[in-house]
Amino acid sequence: MRKWALLLILLIAAGAIFAGCAQNKAQNQVSSVAKNKTSQSVQASSVVIGVTDKVTDLDPANAYDAFTWEILENTMVGLVKYKPGTLKIEPALAESWEVKNNSTVWIFHLRKGLKFSDGTPLTAKNVVWSIERVMRIKGDPSWLVTDFVKKVVAENNTTVIFYLKHPTSYFLALLTTPPYYPVNPKYSPDKIDSDQTAGGAGPYKIVKFVRGQEIVLEANPYYFGQKPKTQKIIVRFYRDATTMRLALQNGEIDVAWRTLRPSDIISLEKSNFNVVKVPGTYIRYLCFNVKKEPTSSVLVRRALAAAINRSEIASMVYRGTVEPLYSLIPNGMWSHLDVFKKYGDGNVKLAQQLLEKAGYSKSNPLHIQLWYTPTHYGDTEADLAQMIKSQWESTGMVKVTIKSAEWGTYVDYARKGQMQAYLLGWYPDYLDPDDYTTPFLSSTANTWAGTGFANKTVDSLLKKAQQIPNQDERAKIYEEVQKILADQVPYVPLVQGNLFVVTKPNVHGVTVGPDMVMEYAYLYRT
Repeated sequence: MRKWALLLILLIAAGAIFAGCAQNKAQNQVSSVAKNKTSQSVQASSVVIGVTDKVTDLDPANAYDAFTWEILENTMVGLVKYKPGTLKIEPALAESWEVKNNSTVWIFHLRKGLKFSDGTPLTAKNVVWSIERVMRIKGDPSWLVTDFVKKVVAENNTTVIFYLKHPTSYFLALLTTPPYYPVNPKYSPDKIDSDQTAGGAGPYKIVKFVRGQEIVLEANPYYFGQKPKTQKIIVRFYRDATTMRLALQNGEIDVAWRTLRPSDIISLEKSNFNVVKVPGTYIRYLCFNVKKEPTSSVLVRRALAAAINRSEIASMVYRGTVEPLYSLIPNGMWSHLDVFKKYGDGNVKLAQQLLEKAGYSKSNPLHIQLWYTPTHYGDTEADLAQMIKSQWESTGMVKVTIKSAEWGTYVDYARKGQMQAYLLGWYPDYLDPDDYTTPFLSSTANTWAGTGFANKTVDSLLKKAQQIPNQDERAKIYEEVQKILADQVPYVPLVQGNLFVVTKPNVHGVTVGPDMVMEYAYLYRT
């Protein structure tokens, strides 16, 4: 990936989230399954990956979920990208860049001879057209562009100039996200193109896509970078973790990715499979709709937050593979504060007191619906919902009805604000505290979540933090924002997790970086 001129600039722009030795941990997240003891073996032409996840929109103008972004990041590429498995940013479509006017003007110089995966020439005009398309469509991730970019122009076929609304020291990190990727001109210019497979200019191209069944990728012959180690990647979608585990054991897939049950991982680790642990900044949290009764009451939200026992969730639902989380900003990331510890863990007495203030009692209990999606986050999701129901009902003053919907419907319900309380998870867009605050709490960025939360003070603080280059000053602002989060409780952080990849013994090159994206180009089977 691209290089920074100065290490200090790199750390700020990429979001150097871990201090001291934690930085080394982040850079060690390139996970090779095993040393290749069969170097003389013939490399296979394909690798099959199994997931319980689903693709939403194959369109970076609207896609805003981790797995779809993984597909986009393997079939498209931006001006810059993360060096695989690290926090370092390096050149991609752009071979160099300049920063002017107090980090408000960014000039990128493209490589010559770039092409999309179908051979169509890729110029600066395509980059500008694609970014302006995101701005026009105004889909879920558009804020990653519109909150920062005033305008973008193509000075000539190889020069792209961004004029920003305010200084943004981590703009390079934003450019690594899919909304900034140039897309093939076959995409609709002003409508979401959910099933479009024309892709971009990444290491792979999509040759087949059957929604809910499989997506087949082949190496892009026009890719500017290193040729992928495997010609064909096949991703198969499974309805649940049990089916995916059987597929791995029966030899139908080579890699089991997101998400096996913790019990499956423990069992498979004892057998003839390789288990790769990926330490992560992946978080799970509960959303409350602050516009919809009964969660429109802040007393209700605080009471439900107090009743949640994270330690019990971590040990009983996830078998110790995750750790309790008391803020949306992950443990180990600069500016993190355990702001939700003020409610305790499973503090039934406090929950009862708050519910009484809200007008509820054992004879007049709070009735609430708790939603989850059954496959997107793995088979443990039903267990998680049941555990939270049990914890809330242990107050004797809450009656919970559990409801579920498959991922596509679930996302739509969230966008439209149709659920009261519901479970979601977050993989980072870019590695900075801003990515764990602005998408959730900024009124111009959080429409995807459907909580309806809007706070002028928070909006102002987040905007201010985006414009300050000094990390210590930014940290103070994010600490203040986290305190407001814990006071208003539009979200309740639950746990922070590790991810696991399980492979056959002859699969090598598993590479998952701090952004939690698997780099398919490094996978190979012998």
